[in-house]
Amino acid sequence: MQNSCLHDRHDKGDIGLDTRSNRVIGSHTNMTGVSTAGLTLDLGDDGPMTRRLTTALRDAVRDGRLPPGTALPPSRQFAAEIGCSRWVVTEAYGQLVAEGYLQATTGAATRVRDIRGATPLRPLGIPPAEPRPRFDLAPGIPDLSAFPRTRWAEAYRRAVLARPTGLLADRTPIGIADARAVITDYLVRTRQVREDPTQVMVSNGAGASVGWLARVLVRLGHRRIGVEDPSWPGLRDAARRAGLEVVPIPVDNHGLQVSRLDDHPGIRAVITTPAHQFPMGVALSPDRRLELIDWAERVGGLVIEDDYDAEYRYDRRPVGSLQGMAPDRVVLVGSVSKSLGPAVNLGWVIMPQWLIMRILAGDLETGVGPSVFGLEAFAIMINEGWYERHLRGMRTAYRKRREAVAAAIEEMLPDCRISGMAAGLHLLLELPAGTDADGVVDRAAAQQVGVVSIDRYRLRSGRNPALVIGYGNLRSGREREAVGLLARAIRRT
Repeated sequence: MQNSCLHDRHDKGDIGLDTRSNRVIGSHTNMTGVSTAGLTLDLGDDGPMTRRLTTALRDAVRDGRLPPGTALPPSRQFAAEIGCSRWVVTEAYGQLVAEGYLQATTGAATRVRDIRGATPLRPLGIPPAEPRPRFDLAPGIPDLSAFPRTRWAEAYRRAVLARPTGLLADRTPIGIADARAVITDYLVRTRQVREDPTQVMVSNGAGASVGWLARVLVRLGHRRIGVEDPSWPGLRDAARRAGLEVVPIPVDNHGLQVSRLDDHPGIRAVITTPAHQFPMGVALSPDRRLELIDWAERVGGLVIEDDYDAEYRYDRRPVGSLQGMAPDRVVLVGSVSKSLGPAVNLGWVIMPQWLIMRILAGDLETGVGPSVFGLEAFAIMINEGWYERHLRGMRTAYRKRREAVAAAIEEMLPDCRISGMAAGLHLLLELPAGTDADGVVDRAAAQQVGVVSIDRYRLRSGRNPALVIGYGNLRSGREREAVGLLARAIRRT
């Protein structure tokens, strides 16, 4: 293949690779036979080739560059032209067939389906979902296109085939022992937790874990719980639903202001995010970590450690968990919502021995945990090294995306200040004094950019306007465009 655009036509489509620019270029003929040359598919250079090709083809179908009826090249030919394995192309085609963008017919070419005017069915009485913005910069969302579908499917298949028929009805209140042992070993290596698989309970995610723990606290006589201010609303709402009064505890540049817990008599439990505070993005300082443990021991209390964003640290190795320092006073809550995706619906709770014993004795209900197969599939992902390999790849991708977003902000918004970007999938954009953050959010929405004001996460009103910018699900290569539209919304304040 020569380093030039390919213009030799095929029956219904021609797609080739310009190796100088790493762009897929070609021509195609639509259903009416009119030749349309110069199709460009931007593969980018970030992430697995399968995901890049799938995204490029999907975008081309959505914006009409690949019209309905267009025949795509055979997988073998396409793979040879773009210099990848045939498996990459077949996976991309298969994914888009499953999503409804392509139509595959045995013995014939794979063609673009007509998606114009298609209206998905929805149950009666349920309003249509609001359209998603073109650039969704809301925090809390990982790169959903990077989900390791092939590895997860293989792990799930192996989990299903390996489980004996006689054990298909087997459920335990805290999860399958072998899988819990694998998760414990992983957390010992990566989060420095105290090693004891019997103290691990699996759950449906961090929100479900905190909700269950809040109900446990009520059963144990607690009436109030401290929460960081600002913080993620879902966790404090879970505490409220359980019947606890939520008390805001301020956060500063060193994390939770532990000394303020003593301002509220009767509080013997607190929810905190010491590894990467949401949304401020700071880590709990070493002195305050010790101070918090001392407080818990002094009042006979419990610290619920939400291990938020612990997987993604860019400036140094992640700090160890609080649970490893005081396993009798700290409950560690974690999940795979940021590493794999919220749809996996899997998390864990590492709790004191006295608490797990009460569960096993039947004193405390645990609720419904995740699928046994999903849990065992995750354990297989860990054992095979697939999970940590996926994390390494995502750290690299997120680091590049973070740097691109920060560079664009520094160039286009010199009056704004960036903070809280040493870890995680979001940063805090501090706006000039007097800026109407809600007005910025509304104007950004009109530009098809979704952003969130920090006020959404505050329990008490704050003076400093700021936006919480998530970049996890922002497509690589589109950072400048997204920030440019946001800058336009801010400058029109």
